[in-house]
Amino acid sequence: MSPTSSAPLPWDVHRLPRADGRIFLVTGGNAGIGYFVAEQLSATGATVVLGSRNPAKAEAATASIRTRVPGARVRAVQLDLADLSSLGTAVESLEAERLDAVVLNAGVALDDPPRRETGDGHELMFGTNHLGHFALTHWLMPLLSAAPEARIVTTGSFAAKSERLDIEDLQSRKDYRPKRTYGRSKLAQMYFGLELDRRLRAVDSTVASVVVHPGGALDSLTPSRPPVHVRTARTRLIAAPAALLLQGKQAGAWPAVRAVLDPTVRGGQLWGPRVFGLRGEPRREPVWSHLADSSVAARSWDASRDLTGVDLGTVPG
Repeated sequence: MSPTSSAPLPWDVHRLPRADGRIFLVTGGNAGIGYFVAEQLSATGATVVLGSRNPAKAEAATASIRTRVPGARVRAVQLDLADLSSLGTAVESLEAERLDAVVLNAGVALDDPPRRETGDGHELMFGTNHLGHFALTHWLMPLLSAAPEARIVTTGSFAAKSERLDIEDLQSRKDYRPKRTYGRSKLAQMYFGLELDRRLRAVDSTVASVVVHPGGALDSLTPSRPPVHVRTARTRLIAAPAALLLQGKQAGAWPAVRAVLDPTVRGGQLWGPRVFGLRGEPRREPVWSHLADSSVAARSWDASRDLTGVDLGTVPG
């Protein structure tokens, strides 16, 4: 192959392409996987905006990124996905003419009962993780459509692989089990990401929607970023055997980062870790069989529209 060939180079998670002049929003960018998505994207020269419910945590995260990425263009906006009425104002506070990508990453995970609700009366995990992002996308669409080739990257979860949506009980009113409700909230997000791309393609939009998942990403395998995340020597020792199959959250960020930056990534695709879908460098994987059911995706979309009062049915091109 000649040196002038235009064939893409192999993807290297440690040598990301430049993205100077572009602007990316990461929801939940103040902690966990979202923090590492923001940190890695900041190293490309792009402007990265952290959407965060907690201003103090957002300030700590931006300070940490600036320490590790000299010259980082990073800032924060207050974003509470559990409060649907606040989202329009949050998007206005971006003060941007366009948005090149959004990573829909923020999430709430509860381990124990009782069932909790948002101020809008939605089950907390479903209402925040899915409905909040569904409504936020509506408000962001004009900014995304103003960019040349914007991307909406939805961060799902490996936990969603074994779950199935109960369209008649999306709010887990009849049978609430926290871990299952969490998995289903992430599954609803993933259905949304795929259905959104189908609708974007139908109107010849320049915006693409991609779905990713981080595999098995543990705090105990995640490098320290004090005060955002601190890992002790004892934690590192205890977690060592898990590293054979799982990974830290810095690696869990890789599929989302690739979905934002790699020009070969296309809308409607699913990306996750290379090794058993649990760890390793990001790769495209087949859309899970239950996720490929467009009838379930369409019914979930309609229910989400009714619950949020937001109509994304005619997305702008």
